[in-house]
Amino acid sequence: MSCVLKINSGAGGTESQDWASMLMRMYLRYAETNGYKATISTLQEGDEAGIKTCTIQIEGDYSYGYLKGENGVHRLVRVSPYNAQGKRMTSFASVFVTPLVDDSIEVNIEQARISWDTFRSGGAGGQNVNKVESGVRLRYQFKDPYTGEEEEILIENTETRDQPKNKENAMRQLRSILYDKELQHRMAEQAKVEAGKKKIEWGSQIRSYVFDDRRVKDHRTNYQTSDVNGVMDGKIEDFIKAYLMEFSSEEQN
Repeated sequence: MSCVLKINSGAGGTESQDWASMLMRMYLRYAETNGYKATISTLQEGDEAGIKTCTIQIEGDYSYGYLKGENGVHRLVRVSPYNAQGKRMTSFASVFVTPLVDDSIEVNIEQARISWDTFRSGGAGGQNVNKVESGVRLRYQFKDPYTGEEEEILIENTETRDQPKNKENAMRQLRSILYDKELQHRMAEQAKVEAGKKKIEWGSQIRSYVFDDRRVKDHRTNYQTSDVNGVMDGKIEDFIKAYLMEFSSEEQN
């Protein structure tokens, strides 16, 4: 999926706002290098320099899959040009990445998994309802595309005396049930992302960029590089690769 990437400057005034703008440039360069379409949807300028916050929509295959590991607090250590004493300063900015979900949900019904029964409708409605098998019973063998679990969905419809119309109504109900199942899955996935966001806000930094020592280090994987300029120009593929390799091995364990 494509993704939405949001950057917020942390405490520290102009220095952290400048750092947020450097991160914005880094991700824009990364997107450009990898053939993604990047659009800045919101941008709030800093008081003197840099930015307070920005939101970038990054469209392209697997952009969320690659960039989800950028979630967290990014720490900069450098001699600040905004400090009159030329002191070394530490600044923070947070990055939050969410998947860009297509709102349209296509309901795929496999005809081979459908079976029909007909029966005589009971209750009021005159003699015809009781004589003709107008009631329909739809059985659908549903297989969850995410878990592989199977269940039978049973729908009965006796709304009208017309069997084809009852079948049509039953199919409409089936579509609604399958639509709701997909919607519930997406909401659960979004809840996981939101839970991750809460952890990030109170967690420690995921990566440090130490300009004086010419070192960028990811604290989760311990991967580091001395190519600070390259990283700030968007060369973050090695950090992404190290994170994904570690992340996937944790998933398997």
